[in-house]
Amino acid sequence: MPSNKCCQIAELTAFKEIDGNEILRSNGKLMMEFTTEAASVARKVFKLIKNTCGINPEIFVSQKNTFKKRNVYSVIVEKEALESFSASEELKPCCTKAYLRGAFLAGGSIIDPQRAYHLEISCTRKIYAQKTADLMKSCGLKPGISKRKNSYVVYLKEAEQIANFLNIVGAHSSLLSMENIRIYKGMRNRVNRLVNCETANMGKVINASLKQIEDIELIDRVVGIENLPEKLYEVAKLRLVNPESSLKELGEMLNPPVGKSGVNHRMRRLSCIAEKLRRNSNFRGGC
Repeated sequence: MPSNKCCQIAELTAFKEIDGNEILRSNGKLMMEFTTEAASVARKVFKLIKNTCGINPEIFVSQKNTFKKRNVYSVIVEKEALESFSASEELKPCCTKAYLRGAFLAGGSIIDPQRAYHLEISCTRKIYAQKTADLMKSCGLKPGISKRKNSYVVYLKEAEQIANFLNIVGAHSSLLSMENIRIYKGMRNRVNRLVNCETANMGKVINASLKQIEDIELIDRVVGIENLPEKLYEVAKLRLVNPESSLKELGEMLNPPVGKSGVNHRMRRLSCIAEKLRRNSNFRGGC
């Protein structure tokens, strides 16, 4: 609950503009009704009206006709009582935050961050959707507005934008929960990228190794790898014994050790010899 009365008025103004619904009673009185499925939000509207207008509004509880039979809370007050106050057009920074908090409690929702990053505030009138978007922009946010059936939706898509909004309106517990999810998802995505990269690299190593072994076995059948130059013979023998090793690992097994590029050069020479043997079965030379 805001401590300053100006902020209480700004927050209640948001409820009135975003969620307020005019109803005419049989006695001719024009009433303003606020509806919500959250008991805590209903209590807040009740307190805001009591603090700003000095009256106790009516509260009714009904059940939504759905499978889960959810409660719907209605806070009803005479419209005339709410017309005695109004938030100024130029809101102070503290009142801007209060208005956005009220707008979100009145018509906002956030998709589960485990699935996607999306926050929206649904408004029945375009003028209030634009007002909400402008106040967001004044706080450094980048909202969008879209038309959905009979309502206008102000939305934020990026995780950082949503986190900033939650911080602005004072939803610090929700902000911490979301940041934990962001960190978890970031780590999970990074691990997945590393695993995918490692898997791809492993596939390349295995495919290259199979081709090299195929070339070496051909050379061994036709001319015998022991008849190769010493450096080629050493690397060919190591490859046959260590089919799963990378070029870098093979190089470390040689005496003296050879770098990856050096081993790769020798493998290319072996491949060249094998290709010439495939083209000419009488080939006995080097490459």
